[in-house]
Amino acid sequence: MSDRNSSEAAKLLDRGRSVSIIGAGAVGVCCANYLQDAGFDVVIIDPVEPGDPQQCSYGNAGGLSPGSCIPNAMPGILRELPGLLLDPDGPVSLRLLDLPHALPWLLRFLWSSRASRVGEIADAMIALNRLTFEYYNPLIAEAGCMDLIQHRGQLFVYEDPAAPARMTTSTKMRRDRGVKVELLNESQLRELEPSLSSAYKAGLFLPEQGQCGNPGRLIASLWRLAAQKGVRQLRAKAKGFTFGPNGPVAVLTDDGPVQADYFVIAAGVFSGPLAQQLGVRVPLIGERGYHVVLENVDVGLRANTCCAARRFVAAPMEGGLRLTGTAEFAKPSAPPRWERSEILVRQAKFMFPSLGESIVQRWMGSRPSTPDSIPVIERTPHHPNAILAFGHGHQGLMAAATTGKLVSQLVSGETTRIDLSPYRSSRF
Repeated sequence: MSDRNSSEAAKLLDRGRSVSIIGAGAVGVCCANYLQDAGFDVVIIDPVEPGDPQQCSYGNAGGLSPGSCIPNAMPGILRELPGLLLDPDGPVSLRLLDLPHALPWLLRFLWSSRASRVGEIADAMIALNRLTFEYYNPLIAEAGCMDLIQHRGQLFVYEDPAAPARMTTSTKMRRDRGVKVELLNESQLRELEPSLSSAYKAGLFLPEQGQCGNPGRLIASLWRLAAQKGVRQLRAKAKGFTFGPNGPVAVLTDDGPVQADYFVIAAGVFSGPLAQQLGVRVPLIGERGYHVVLENVDVGLRANTCCAARRFVAAPMEGGLRLTGTAEFAKPSAPPRWERSEILVRQAKFMFPSLGESIVQRWMGSRPSTPDSIPVIERTPHHPNAILAFGHGHQGLMAAATTGKLVSQLVSGETTRIDLSPYRSSRF
């Protein structure tokens, strides 16, 4: 590190109430805003700009769902998993060469699907997600990007007209937690979304859910807000920490050390090794997701729509129609398998028969996923000045603002808005 850069890095933070956040994704940016609002001097460390396509939240379906409470692993998943893995067009992909890498995580995933556990997971999910708009709205209003948020509900569609009535476990799980659920017959489904294929005969509608029309622009806008407040970014890669007698005192980066009083690890899939240096082991995996955007396509779709059987989501976005889905378990060094994105194009043509030809944009990113669908949010057991905030998986965008507020409360020594015991790393 040059003398000039050393001097600049030394000036990034004022000692006393200084915080270094590792990670400039949705969670890191929301943490930065809420910590700066709480009177801390904040720097984000990440080689990638917030809102950049390399960030995981850039590529999701844009769901902002305060009623999201269904774990990825539900009772019965063990019977379904072989079929999902063997279907070349299915939503889950795992190559034999990657099995040793993924197997320990998958075993924990299956263990979390037991009936005695899923209710606890659902409680933890909705406790975090039900506050989505409460903590996003002030930031979004201040950032001047309220146009990005729509409240149009969330739709699940089925080819089998009897399927929604059989979804008793998940429907009860939602209703028991105060989520409004509407079962739609074919005519009601057609009235709600007339552009859908006639192959769909029934639907399940969650009217209170919302969506973001451009997740990348949302995070970039919240980052500009944070920068206006005084948050700074060091474009560098965090490699570890230096420690004093009472815990970490600096982040080691490839551009030199950055001292701070508090440290927040919100680095997504890269968080595991950093947490391990702080004495915490978390079973975290990079669960690859793909999306395609059919540019400038408007089929008239209003709400984020999930094909329940094929497990993909169609979402109306600023740039066109976005199809997201697929979970690929692969080593981090493995190249993208772009044929996975082609599956989504075929699914789009099935869902919307009137769809014509269009320019297709492809994207791949890695969700930081824990086996039980809920993140780790805690003050580390051995180092009270280090906070973990990662592992949000499919819930990263919707839970980011709430996580940011909770992290600011932890750093401030306040009582957190919700009980954080379900999110402790000791559950593993």
